[in-house]
Amino acid sequence: MTHQRTRIKICGITQLENLLAVEACGVDALGFVFYPPSPRAVTAAQAATLVKALGPFTQRVGLFVNANAREVEAVLAEVALSMLQFHGDEPAGFCEQFGRPYFKALRMRDDLDIAAAMAAHPKAAGFLLDAYRPGVPGGTGEQFDWARVPAHNRRPLVLAGGLSAGNVAQAIEQTGVYGVDLSGGVEAAPGVKDIEKVRALVAAVKAADTAQAAT
Repeated sequence: MTHQRTRIKICGITQLENLLAVEACGVDALGFVFYPPSPRAVTAAQAATLVKALGPFTQRVGLFVNANAREVEAVLAEVALSMLQFHGDEPAGFCEQFGRPYFKALRMRDDLDIAAAMAAHPKAAGFLLDAYRPGVPGGTGEQFDWARVPAHNRRPLVLAGGLSAGNVAQAIEQTGVYGVDLSGGVEAAPGVKDIEKVRALVAAVKAADTAQAAT
């Protein structure tokens, strides 16, 4: 089986020049955080300006944590998002009502039944596997045990949590995931990405994909 190209999402973009520089590095998707407690949060008005600056092939992902439907609809009315990402306890029916493809984040608690959690969201475009820290819905910078990533899974999996240019090749080799999602691992400060780190990450992912294709 041929190894596919690993997709790259950079999450928590807040500034226009930074956004354009990150996009120019060759990433596939950019994430915008609509969760006010986050240090990377943006308003709908801020995100609308950022999203308009992106090229047409770059995915625009909106991240929500236990928002109500009205809050999500208000963002969608203002921001041209191509994908939604739900990081809370949202059931499938809630996630499906907005007419957009969605990813469901699974926080990898020790007692999480991953297969059951995925089965509960049969229409999800894929699943983001993130480290678990009580009370923190994501962006912890912590890594979970990659051995827990389901092997030979038929649904797209995106790996998050504690990734950087230094360990992403190992992560890809070990898990074979569809994509990787980084925030803190490529930052200069919360919401501001370090472009050299992003470039290094993209290069590391490409090298890992080339190595996988050769095996």
